[in-house]
Amino acid sequence: MIIANISTPLLGMVDTAMVGHLSAAHYLGAVAIGSMIFTFVFWGFGFLRMATTGLTSQAYGENSTAKMQAVLMQSIWLALIIAVLLLLIQLPVRNLALHLVSSSQDVEYFAAVYFDIRIWSAPATLINYAILGWLIGREASKAALLMVLVINITNILLDALFVMGLGMDVDGVALASVIAEYSGLLMGLFLLKHYGLNKAGIRLSLSKKVLQQSRHGLHVHGNVMIRTFLLISCFALFTTQGARQGDTVLAANSVLLNFITFMAFVLDGFANATEALTGKAIGRKSPTMLKRALSLTAFWSILMAMLFSLIYLLFGSSIIRLLTGIDAVIEFAGMYLIWVIIAPMIAVWSYLLDGLFVGATRSREMRNTMLFAAFGCYLPAFYLLQPYGNHGLWAALIIFLAARGIAQSFYIGKIMRLADPN
Repeated sequence: MIIANISTPLLGMVDTAMVGHLSAAHYLGAVAIGSMIFTFVFWGFGFLRMATTGLTSQAYGENSTAKMQAVLMQSIWLALIIAVLLLLIQLPVRNLALHLVSSSQDVEYFAAVYFDIRIWSAPATLINYAILGWLIGREASKAALLMVLVINITNILLDALFVMGLGMDVDGVALASVIAEYSGLLMGLFLLKHYGLNKAGIRLSLSKKVLQQSRHGLHVHGNVMIRTFLLISCFALFTTQGARQGDTVLAANSVLLNFITFMAFVLDGFANATEALTGKAIGRKSPTMLKRALSLTAFWSILMAMLFSLIYLLFGSSIIRLLTGIDAVIEFAGMYLIWVIIAPMIAVWSYLLDGLFVGATRSREMRNTMLFAAFGCYLPAFYLLQPYGNHGLWAALIIFLAARGIAQSFYIGKIMRLADPN
């Protein structure tokens, strides 16, 4: 899953590099705004993956094939319903999002172009979340890797074809994403058949008994959804505030957020392993297995965070130049590089503990710690540090990441006791 997760931020970097070397900053700003909107819209429903992983891993630990298939199908049905609703309300969603961002006319126009194309990937994207969550939960990491690589390699190749080959701009980047998501869905459906999903499993997911037992699953979905929307809202506020400082600051922050995203997805790979192993340990009531899993993933997560900070310190300026050729954007991004250098060692704890919480399906605690970090720490810091401009914006984001990890740490003992057989 580490390799699979690395491919996703690499895709974002390719998107940035493609438009970052076009003639004007507003292309880069438009992709930043468009991507931010879909981060909010799609990642807001990331609970489809996380909750599915936690519930599946516990069913896998109990050796219950029936429960695993029921969890998958219920998540897919939910993904379909949400996707149809998104397509029906796409125009008001787009207009509201662009109004809230308050960017320049050029950025707003091209962001709308991006949105109008990419929204049609909604059914594939959300169903892919459910399938990936199920594969991770049943420890089919190679299958999950294959599915993610199909999506991201297809996207990268089509980015190059549409933008560099056919002379398209943000429309090419958006179209590549749509085609890639449906390619991944086809691969995902093939993998589900390979792992034994059948008509009996589909019928079981709709049975009265299983639907009655699914209340816990819906409760988990709801709490994780609140947590995820809060997380994304904090990053969306960061992006919109940067947009108010001008296209150049918006573009510079977009470049630097690629550093954060790359780091986050790699650390999330260890969190994915923690999710599956935690759920399996709790399903089998094995505290020894749970302690071993947490210790191992913590060691590698911290080591990787240290490596990221070192790489960003030594090569950050060179990476910025790879992502954009616009001199003003390069200069501004360099001014704020220090924040992405310190971010990995601050953020590592929240990503690691996310995996523990998801595997244990402790969704209420996930929600509550995010409420504390967002409303108790990020928003006060955001407003108090506004006089410091973009440095204040980055400082507020770092405070938010630290608050998440600190709040989550108070629940570690409670979660460890869930694996106690007594």
